[in-house]
Amino acid sequence: MSILRCDAIMERMSGIPGLLRPGDAPGQVRPEDGPLEERSQFFIAAAKASSTRRAYQSDWDDFQAWCARHARSALPAQPSTVALYLADLASTHRPATLSRRLSSIGLAHRIAALPSPASAQFPVVGETLKGIRRALGVAQSGKIPLLTADLKRLLAILPESLCGIRDRALLLLGFAGGFRRSELAAMRHEDLKEAEEGLVIRLRFSKTDPEGRGREVAIPRGSSAETCPVRAVRSWLEAAGVSEGPVWRAIDRHGRLNAAGLHPDSIGLIVKRAVRAAGLDPRLYAGHSLRAGLATQAYLNGASELAIMRQTGHRSLATVRRYIRNIGLFQDNAASRLGL
Repeated sequence: MSILRCDAIMERMSGIPGLLRPGDAPGQVRPEDGPLEERSQFFIAAAKASSTRRAYQSDWDDFQAWCARHARSALPAQPSTVALYLADLASTHRPATLSRRLSSIGLAHRIAALPSPASAQFPVVGETLKGIRRALGVAQSGKIPLLTADLKRLLAILPESLCGIRDRALLLLGFAGGFRRSELAAMRHEDLKEAEEGLVIRLRFSKTDPEGRGREVAIPRGSSAETCPVRAVRSWLEAAGVSEGPVWRAIDRHGRLNAAGLHPDSIGLIVKRAVRAAGLDPRLYAGHSLRAGLATQAYLNGASELAIMRQTGHRSLATVRRYIRNIGLFQDNAASRLGL
């Protein structure tokens, strides 16, 4: 099978025009309205999040380009080719990224009804990856979490424009809810319910809930009007006139509101823009800094790991502990009880 043929196959994982657009949640489209073949392709695409499909496509494009430069076949590929590809990337890519590249190569072959050459069951592949992990380590460097003091610094420089009102509400809610960028981008007005204690937000889908069981996240009212996420969200909805549809909207340079919701990547850019304006290094922060900040600051303030997991929706205690292990080195430290 030619590389061009595999490109056509992989295109099915990149979104189906008119049915599953980038940024759409599976529950917001109607696959039953299209022809049978399109419906089948819709469900193939819906099996993976749009960000995952983009990552797989990017990985596959890179592997194809590498194979072309080295006069090797990408489809079908040989295990020895995959091992050489890993070795070539080892100095510039983390082991976690290399593992994802293997998954993407394997997926392309499975879709083409070919055996995967990217499996660790082939010693040349498995031992190469194991050697890379042993030689270079597997530690991942995440973005710096935004703590409460940092967030206040960002809020202080936001303008009183419609854009500033939106960014204030977005930053406060993202921090208080420990939300992912994709969760913020998917929020709709009908998912918000204000209660006496604060705001209840229903998440229809998330990274750890791709099948849409949904969960509710409570956002308590803040002790200060300037940093209350509930008040900030209400101010944004009123100022923007948003009464249905996506909560977070793009705003053009003339201050006009877009009917479409923000893309998850735009949320990361909003964070970086606020960080830069506050005099911090935007290279160290990203959209994920809000989520990491909630976990870190809550832990520092005495919240239990279970309470943090309930707010963020994490299923793995190990993942939560990755956020807090460095910041909490001196909290409840066994050595402090030695009487030294």
